[in-house]
Amino acid sequence: MTNSNDARIPVIIGVGQINDKPKDDADGLDTLQLMKAALERADKDAGGGWLARIDALDVVDQMSWPTMTWPPLEKIAPALTSALGISPKHLGQTPDPSGDGPVRLLNEAANRIASGEARSCAVVGGEALRTGGRRAAAAAQKEAERKAAAPQPEAAKQQKPKQEKKEFLREVSRRNFKPLLAKYGLIAPTDIYPLYENATRARWGQSLAEANLESARIWAGMSQAAAENPDAWLPKRYTAEEILTPSADNRPISFPYNKLMVANNVVNQGAAIIVTSLAVAKQAAIPESRVVYIGRGAASHESDDFLARDRYDHSPGMQVSLTRTLELNGLKTEDLDYVEFYSCFPCIPKMARRYIGLPVEKRMSVYGGLTFGGAPIGNCMTHAAAVMTLRLRENGTHGLLFGNGGFATHNHSLVLTRRPVDGTPAPYDYQAESDAKRGPVPTLVADYTGPAKLETYVVPYDRNGNARFAIVLALNPAGERVLCRVPAEDKEGLEFLTSGRTEPVGTQGQIVAGPDDYIFWKH
Repeated sequence: MTNSNDARIPVIIGVGQINDKPKDDADGLDTLQLMKAALERADKDAGGGWLARIDALDVVDQMSWPTMTWPPLEKIAPALTSALGISPKHLGQTPDPSGDGPVRLLNEAANRIASGEARSCAVVGGEALRTGGRRAAAAAQKEAERKAAAPQPEAAKQQKPKQEKKEFLREVSRRNFKPLLAKYGLIAPTDIYPLYENATRARWGQSLAEANLESARIWAGMSQAAAENPDAWLPKRYTAEEILTPSADNRPISFPYNKLMVANNVVNQGAAIIVTSLAVAKQAAIPESRVVYIGRGAASHESDDFLARDRYDHSPGMQVSLTRTLELNGLKTEDLDYVEFYSCFPCIPKMARRYIGLPVEKRMSVYGGLTFGGAPIGNCMTHAAAVMTLRLRENGTHGLLFGNGGFATHNHSLVLTRRPVDGTPAPYDYQAESDAKRGPVPTLVADYTGPAKLETYVVPYDRNGNARFAIVLALNPAGERVLCRVPAEDKEGLEFLTSGRTEPVGTQGQIVAGPDDYIFWKH
């Protein structure tokens, strides 16, 4: 029976995922094809005939096929609607491929249903980094062979060879950062998330061994979830010991993380979700057992400038997003049957679980996390929401989704539930609340030398497992933040930072001027 409020109650009725693993990676699908396939699978899961009826389509931005992303909304989303032969009234796309994006889009789809703005919505994303990389490599090889076969003037033979692709991509990344960050090497996520890992370990009073074991236990649980998920990219169980132990297939990436602790983004994956109202679902005779309700959500963020954070052992934005979401849905942590914490690096679920009091024994992913489930850049949480929907159809009542984007910057949480929800739209912006929880941000100074206290640090490794150098954030006696290095030649300094015999965070040291206009940390 349908009541008057059912038309405003948002429910998920269809989910679809695709893992594209052709024999030859260069023959794989591109992102547009992955999105189309995921939507068609979600449509089939919902019973068919829904794509032509959707009023709103939102797309998670992608990065593996750059020609599809510029200008925004003039490539991916319209190309997708054209490929599907549909014309939704609302067509949207996230401004970038950020990990919180799918949770936000799902929250907004629920609000569109609750406000009466739409009767049916779809959220979709896809990434083909594996295929894109192989095709780019093949094209580069073909061009190199063509040039090698062609006669060359003597001057051309003496020209400096062009940059390798990886060097070129890293150089492109450098251009998006302040000169100081590029100079010291804070560029990629692997350079930045360990700042939180090392700071939180010290704050929580853990030894290095204790902190690493916690990471490995959480990741072992995620591998078990992946092994139970037919849509996982790497459906293999790993023990905590295997995750902890460096090997040829599990090399150190950035202290203290090994390869099996970081996001696996060289994937071809797509996922989609179809949302409608309970009334429309009933009219379509969708069984109650297949309906999953969308509860309330909350978003809150840190500064986009990760050097303008008040500290690295705490994230008010994450805390507010998670705790507010539970409060808005009238839930306690023990009410949660399923949890999906964004898991690009262990520091994120380790902080998240503490904010809501989740025990380390609780599995923190349903789809396998970004290492084992797969990490299609900004679309990971669409996969997580799809798998959580499937799990709730089978068993349980409540699930919590937490997405994180940027550099531990953007936070959005949302509840999926089998319990009927209130069909009224609700704001999800809780930025003011998290802003009020922050302390003063230390001023960043570029040329300080003298005594300083080590605030946090990162040690990136090369492919052979050797420390390349260390990047240290320190606080001088005036409370100002200083960015400095420990060079590869300072074996004693690198050993101090990575051995675990002494906790480096909080120790006093000296910042000295060095060659090439660098400043260096000496403990």
